[in-house]
Amino acid sequence: MDGLSSLLLAVAVSAADGAVLGACLALAVATLLFIFYIQPDASDLAPHRSTLDRLMERRDTIYDNLRDLRFEFRSGKYAEGDFESMKTSLENEAALVLAEIDQVTEANVRRPRPARAAEAERGRQ
Repeated sequence: MDGLSSLLLAVAVSAADGAVLGACLALAVATLLFIFYIQPDASDLAPHRSTLDRLMERRDTIYDNLRDLRFEFRSGKYAEGDFESMKTSLENEAALVLAEIDQVTEANVRRPRPARAAEAERGRQ
C-alpha cells in the first residue's frame, strides 16, 4: 500500500508541476505575440503637439471647409441662405481660432519695445 500512495503522490506533484509549466509556457507565448505581432497605434508614436500646432491645424481645416463650401455653393448644392449661414458660422469660428492663436503667440513671444519709446524714455532721464 505504501508504494501505491507514493505513486499517487508523485502523479499529483507532477500534475501540479505540469500546470505551473503550462502557465509559464502560455505566458511566454503571450509575451512573444505581444512583442512581435501587436503593432502600436500611430498616435502612440507621434510626437505630442503643442497648443499652437493644434490651433493652426484647426485654422487650416476651417479654411478648407470654407473653400469647399464656396465650391459647393457655386455648383448649386446649397441655396444662398444656407450658404450664407454656414459661411458666417465658419468665419466666426475662424475668427475665434485666430484670436486664440494670437493669444498663444503673444504669451510665447516677448515683443521688443519700439525704438521711439526707448528714445523718449532716455530723454526723460
